[in-house]
Amino acid sequence: MAYYHRLGQIPPKRHTQFRQPDGSLYKEELVSSKGFSGIYSNLYHIYNPNEVKTIGKPKPFKWEVAKDHGLQQTHLKTSGVGTTGKDYLAARRMLMMNNDVMMGICSPEQRKMDYYFKNADGDELIYIHDGNGVLYSQFGKLEVRKGDYIVIPRTTIYRFEFEEEGPLRLLVIESQGPIETVKRYRNEVGQLLEHSPYCERDIRPPHELHIEKEKGEYLVQIKKQGMLHQYSYGHSPLDIVGWDGYLYPYALSIYDFEPITGRIHQPPPVHQTFQAWGFVICSFVPRLFDYHPLAIPAPYNHSNIDSDEVLYYAEGEFMSRRGIDRGSFTIHMGGLPHGPHPGTVEKSIGAKSTEEYAVMLDTFRPLQITTDALDFVDENYPMSWTD
Repeated sequence: MAYYHRLGQIPPKRHTQFRQPDGSLYKEELVSSKGFSGIYSNLYHIYNPNEVKTIGKPKPFKWEVAKDHGLQQTHLKTSGVGTTGKDYLAARRMLMMNNDVMMGICSPEQRKMDYYFKNADGDELIYIHDGNGVLYSQFGKLEVRKGDYIVIPRTTIYRFEFEEEGPLRLLVIESQGPIETVKRYRNEVGQLLEHSPYCERDIRPPHELHIEKEKGEYLVQIKKQGMLHQYSYGHSPLDIVGWDGYLYPYALSIYDFEPITGRIHQPPPVHQTFQAWGFVICSFVPRLFDYHPLAIPAPYNHSNIDSDEVLYYAEGEFMSRRGIDRGSFTIHMGGLPHGPHPGTVEKSIGAKSTEEYAVMLDTFRPLQITTDALDFVDENYPMSWTD
């Protein structure tokens, strides 16, 4: 994330004495990426962040590829899914994966986490399809709501508290590399350019500190190499009195994404919202359709040469697809052409706008569905282009 933010108390200079009211030193922690060459933040703790009380037995936390699914266009019918597990981690059902990225759903029964989570394997992007709540982390309090993308850098220690009322449905993406704003939308110092579909005003960092000073027993579950490692501390990891830097979680609402339109159909890169190693994330939002007098609003047929395309349908009527509901996934794999369903092209002619919302994941290496995804496969979808 390419802009500076700070909260709370920090000393005038890094790596210098910064004392508590009782005369003891605050404990400085550097959280940095790419060793010491990437973005970073400096945090100031009341207690030593290394004081571990106990280490429990690791628990498996990984997903298996469905090896026999083969090459076929795929529809995962997850729209009717209720809760997917007891708590935030148990409810994660990753449905597709490769070496760069995993994507899945999460609808926990418990709305408030009674532990903290740290993903030491990858950055996370959480899209809130339904629900409102608060993300608490070392970096402070971040209020989140329906339609938000929440970017959580790896090793951030956090917990969610969601409102008890109403549905709760999360789309979870885990990336092996950093999730960033789009490079072509930034100038040489990292500021988002005038033609970017969103700007820094749309990005919401943590807005106030949340300091937990009480001693006790605090569980942090750490994801590393397919395991959940159980670390218990005698104080909260949220004992930060101040921090500053460029590395922190933030939210960007899909409702603040400003679409780019044209006289003829615009390709998916105009909808790009984030970039990462091996994939991009795009946002389809309400927009005016193409305004050439002979324009065809429906997308044209497309053969992926070196990417797989996933669409997660969030809201609205998806005019190029039949039989797709809110909460569906479609996976169009490289090696096969995909495009509008029969009849939808002619039907789209003359349409002036769309009210749809969808999240798209485009990968540059093949995706495979997991064994968890087999529960949701629509067996009729590969033949759904036949009249």
